[in-house]
Amino acid sequence: MEKLKYPSDPILVIDDEPHFLKSVEFILKYEGINNITLCSDSRDVMPLLEKQPFSLILLDLLMPHISGYQLLPEITSGYPDIPVIIVAAENRIEKAVECIKTGAYDFIVKPVNENRLLVTIKNIIKLKEIQKENLGLKRHFDSDSLEHPEAFAEIITGNNKMRSLFQYAEAIAGTSLPVLITGETGTGKELLAQAIHRISGRKGKFIALNIAGEDKAMVSDTLFGHSKGGFTGAVDARKGLIESAAAGTMFLDEIGDLNGEVQTKLLRLLQERKYYPIGSDREKTTDARFIFATNRDMELLLEEKQFRKDLYYRLQSHHIHIPPLRERLDDIPLLLDHFLTESADMLGKKPPTPPQELITLLRSYHFPGNIRELEGMVSDALSRHDKGVLSTQTFREKIKGLKANKTANHSSLSPDKTVTFHGSMPTLKEMEKFMIDKALEMSSGNQTIAAGILGISRKALNNRLIRGKA
Repeated sequence: MEKLKYPSDPILVIDDEPHFLKSVEFILKYEGINNITLCSDSRDVMPLLEKQPFSLILLDLLMPHISGYQLLPEITSGYPDIPVIIVAAENRIEKAVECIKTGAYDFIVKPVNENRLLVTIKNIIKLKEIQKENLGLKRHFDSDSLEHPEAFAEIITGNNKMRSLFQYAEAIAGTSLPVLITGETGTGKELLAQAIHRISGRKGKFIALNIAGEDKAMVSDTLFGHSKGGFTGAVDARKGLIESAAAGTMFLDEIGDLNGEVQTKLLRLLQERKYYPIGSDREKTTDARFIFATNRDMELLLEEKQFRKDLYYRLQSHHIHIPPLRERLDDIPLLLDHFLTESADMLGKKPPTPPQELITLLRSYHFPGNIRELEGMVSDALSRHDKGVLSTQTFREKIKGLKANKTANHSSLSPDKTVTFHGSMPTLKEMEKFMIDKALEMSSGNQTIAAGILGISRKALNNRLIRGKA
């Protein structure tokens, strides 16, 4: 497979010495920076700039025909968005100052220090990517529209918060920087990661790995691969998933479960885009884009020293938090309709009509399992459904059972751990009225659902309402 061009716009290297051009090209390509244009004739520079955009320019000062001194002001005035790094044979402070005043980004003296050159170029590439993202975000939010709505088709929503997340995802999709997606179980983190991959235009595959489902001792082998004889039982060499994700996207779910050894390897991979297969002394590079996801509290993991701070800050160059279903209750009618149609197709049934009461019931529930839990509820109800209007009984039983389990799990908690009063304690009558009013609010006035929330019968609720009016 053809390697992904990085950065997206090429780096232009201008020097009349073929040896220097080849040397710079080798240094950059070894670091995974492979989109390079070499120019040995300074007369070709301005025509090249007219034809296409460049990420940055390396410019020699002393050249025949047109010198770098002459080219620098032309470039900085005509193309001010392209950073120019001066590469000069003479180490004279006044020349460096003059070039910087003319608009040069940096001044490097030959023979070039490879580390300094790479750090400078990588910083410029990151800066350009951030600028590109900011422009993308501004464009999206100004227009309040999506350029690729089809990429998000699998995520059923009409919620404004989710729409804003999609706009942000579009703005960052084309960059190579890592993305961290957080959110509770069942909110659709992998679906969003797939959407980012589709928009990115990357020609490689989307490769996913759930760390929580892997043997922790084997995660390193799964990701990085191994050489023949790399460990006992390694009869043949095996390439890892990172290599399979070349020019594509590597999605790592539940990264909060990574062990320390893999965290260290992953940090180096993100910093240098290099890694070693197990048992090999041959270094490999990757041009894959990395997206990470977790449902765990990363701040808590950092406090408990279970996750490296440097890795955490590195992998969340972009952070997207998907809200739980209870914070986007307006999506329940859409999701219900979608899952009813989907389940009916699978079961060979006609999609039933859901009663309005069902939507009210579902909106009163907190959904700890989020969208995945709702999907399971709908599938279970439809498998029992025969004909006519969809019954709410299956949903009621499910929700009642889940609430009962939650109550049982918290029954050992003492009152001082669950309720805190400030000032005087309310009376039982005041507390009862508050709880009834809250339950009626959550159920949109439906007394049957409100009674279920309170754990009493509808008749008992009705008696309390009558008594409260007396």
